[in-house]
Amino acid sequence: MATALTVERVRGDVDVLSRAGLDLDTFLAEATLSVNRAVPWVAACLATNDPGSTMLTSARKYGHLQEVNSHDHEFGLLEYGTVEPTAFTELAQAEVPAAGVALLHGDPLRSARMETFMRPHFGFGDEARLAFREGRQSWGAMALFRGPDDTPFSADDVELLASLSGQFARGVRTGMLARLADVVPPGSAGPAVIIVGADGQVLQMSLGAEERLARLTTGSAAADPMSPVSALVGAARRYASGDSSAPPRARVRSADGVWLVLHAAPLSGMDGRVGEVVVTIEEARPPEIVALVVAAFDLTPRERDVTQLVLQGVDTKEIAATLHLSAYTVQDHLKSVFDKADVRSRRELIARVYFDQYVPRMGSELGPSGFFAG
Repeated sequence: MATALTVERVRGDVDVLSRAGLDLDTFLAEATLSVNRAVPWVAACLATNDPGSTMLTSARKYGHLQEVNSHDHEFGLLEYGTVEPTAFTELAQAEVPAAGVALLHGDPLRSARMETFMRPHFGFGDEARLAFREGRQSWGAMALFRGPDDTPFSADDVELLASLSGQFARGVRTGMLARLADVVPPGSAGPAVIIVGADGQVLQMSLGAEERLARLTTGSAAADPMSPVSALVGAARRYASGDSSAPPRARVRSADGVWLVLHAAPLSGMDGRVGEVVVTIEEARPPEIVALVVAAFDLTPRERDVTQLVLQGVDTKEIAATLHLSAYTVQDHLKSVFDKADVRSRRELIARVYFDQYVPRMGSELGPSGFFAG
C-alpha cells in the first residue's frame, strides 16, 4: 500500500504533467508510469475518446500488454457491443469515475469481460478502471491490470484513481492540440468504406481504406489501428438491437494530425444475412470538429460564445451588440481565448481551430471529394 507521501507526490506529478502542454503520447506514457508508483500494475491500456459520443478514438498499451497478442479487434467488439458497470461508456457517466472489478463484484470472474476475455487471453487477476472526465465531458479512459497472484485493487487505489480523473482529462484534451496537421497524403481524398461481417472479420474494403487505417496508428505504444473501427462495429450492433438511440460516430485525429470522422451503421441483407456493419472513414468537415476543438481549449461559456462569432467573421462591435457586452469586455474575452489557444490574432485563432487542415487550402479549386484541392 502506497504511503500518503507517495500518493500526494503522484497527484502532484500528474497535475504538473497535465499542464505542461505535452503531446498525447508523452503525457499518457509519463502519467501512467507515475500512477504505477502508488497503484502498481503489470499492464495498462489507455484510450482516448470523442467527448461527444464517448467512442474510442485511439489506444495505447504498456507493460505486459505490449508483449503479447492483445486481441484489440476482439476487445473493441466486446467493450462497445455489451454493457457492464465498469464499461468505459458507463464510467463516463457514473457518479464515481473509477472502479475496481474485484472490489465491485467480489469475484473478478463475475465480470463477463474478465471471465471471457481478460483471464483467458492474458491471465489477469484483477482490473481497475478510470474515466478521464472534466465536467460532463469524457476525454478517455484507463484500464490497469494485476496478475492472478497479486493483491486486488483496493478502495484506496480506486479513490486515488478517481482523484486523477480531471488531470488526465486535461492532459488528453491538451495533447490532442499539441501539433498541427501535416500535408494530407496524395490519394487520401474521399471516403473509405469497410464492411465487417457477423463474425467480426473484415469482408470488404474500398480502395484507400488500408491507407486510412494505417494513418490511425500513432506512437510506439499504439494499439491496432482497427481498434476505433471495432468499437464502432460493436456499438452499431447495440444500435441495431435497440440498445442505443443513434448510429455511432467518432472524430479521430490521425497520426499525421488530420481529423477524420468515422461512422458505423448495421446492414440488412436481402438474402436474410444479419450482423454485418459498414464503417465509413472520411476527412472531417470544419463544422464537425469546431465544437470539439473549442471544448479542448477549456473556454468558459462566454468565451465560447465570443469564439463562435469570431469564427463567423463577426467584428468586435457586432459581437458586443449580439452578446450585450461592452467592446472592452469582448476584448478581454478575446485576450483570454488567445492565451488559451496559444495564438495572437483572430486569423491565427481561425487557423488553430481548423488545425491548418482547411485554411491553407482555401482559395484553391475543389477536388473530387468536395474539399479544396491541395
